Amino acid sequence: MTEMFRDKIDISLTVNGEPVEARVPAGQHLVDFLRGELGLTGAHASCEHGVCGACTLKVDGKAVRGCLMLAAQADGADVWTVEGLSDQGAIKDLQDVFVERNALQCGFCTPGMLVAINELLEAGGMPSRDQIREHLSGNYCRCTGYEAIVDAVESVARVRARKGAA
Repeated sequence: MTEMFRDKIDISLTVNGEPVEARVPAGQHLVDFLRGELGLTGAHASCEHGVCGACTLKVDGKAVRGCLMLAAQADGADVWTVEGLSDQGAIKDLQDVFVERNALQCGFCTPGMLVAINELLEAGGMPSRDQIREHLSGNYCRCTGYEAIVDAVESVARVRARKGAA
């Protein structure tokens, strides 16, 4: 066992609105902590280099790669996973439109996509198709292609913008 996994660090954070205290290996990634210790398996550990976006989480209001952030770095943070955003109803419209527009197939990339898209849409306004593509450029999908995903995001953004104007 390497030294970085032998050393343990006490952390205290909020995950999906609930306080969590744990003793974690110093080198454990946040996505591995959430999956292994808390059973929150929506975010996937895939490339482990921050390239594919499958591990995208919301930390202190920003979308981050859970494979690039250590659990110890989340000490004191407010962390939201796709499960928490879903339970809260924050992404229900996105989930529904993803299904309706066939913007998912195997679903492996979908949790990370939803978290990333939610960050974009929380900024408000009506992003252009190019802005949507740019925002999702760090989230890879090998099954669906991006046209249906961009269509779905555009559709939800339009509805949310209308509701915000009302």
